[in-house]
Amino acid sequence: MPVTTEFTIRSILIHHKSKVIITWLMVALENALTVVLPLFIGFTIDGLLRNNASDLYFLAALLVLIIVVSVARNFYDTRIYGAIRVEVGEAVDKKMSHHLLSVRNARLNMSRELVDFLENDIPPLMTAVIQLIASVIILTFFHLNFGVSALIASTIMLMVYALFHDCFIRLNHSLNNQTERQVTVLSCKPFRGVRVHLERIKRREIMISDAEAVLYGLIFLVLFGFVITNLWLSARLNSPTAGQIFSVVTYSLEFLEAAVMLPITLQTLSRLSEISQRLNSQSPTEASQESHQ
Repeated sequence: MPVTTEFTIRSILIHHKSKVIITWLMVALENALTVVLPLFIGFTIDGLLRNNASDLYFLAALLVLIIVVSVARNFYDTRIYGAIRVEVGEAVDKKMSHHLLSVRNARLNMSRELVDFLENDIPPLMTAVIQLIASVIILTFFHLNFGVSALIASTIMLMVYALFHDCFIRLNHSLNNQTERQVTVLSCKPFRGVRVHLERIKRREIMISDAEAVLYGLIFLVLFGFVITNLWLSARLNSPTAGQIFSVVTYSLEFLEAAVMLPITLQTLSRLSEISQRLNSQSPTEASQESHQ
């Protein structure tokens, strides 16, 4: 990447769009195959109960195809994103050449998190979005009330996260400030100073972890309520088959799993937005001042 380019998720995507689009298409294909898996399992259960094994063969073929696509995507992702990390890291180091060594070291490591997000967080996010949409559509197909309960749970969950957003920004800012001091502390301070530095990092990490625990506790409470509600609603369907009940329960659980990915991703974006500001907006003077806070 050119040194003059801003270091953001968007700029990395624009600079490497062709490579990233290929991996996203593979992710989309893998997710599309995975999202219909519970539906085919439900068809297979009903078919086997009628002594008809034809759906079982379709299910087996689907599983094999999912494995092939998944393995191919992982081979491709590792190589592509590894090359992007090298390019971004080199550009960041050149841009930060006039900063303190401690700041350069910390921000070089931080820049890797931008690419890590593309490789490790975007595919699960795409999976979550596809699962959310498919779950709501399929659950609504069984009964409108299933889809309505999913939308209500999503709204409450996002409202809960909104209450924590500013807190995560502030805590990550504090943690990154302390991290940028590490090389200076290691080179200039006695052991006691290193211990104080590590204790400060530990306290900030504990505060972030505590905030995460409370956030996800509240979110899981909402989503478990959603699953229990759908279990109760499934018992009120007109003559439900075993396959229908399995599909309703499975897609409700998939909705739960996918819904949790949204606040996780939003939290990660909060951290990365703070990192991008450091990589793009600070002068050497500002960096030096921050490193001694």
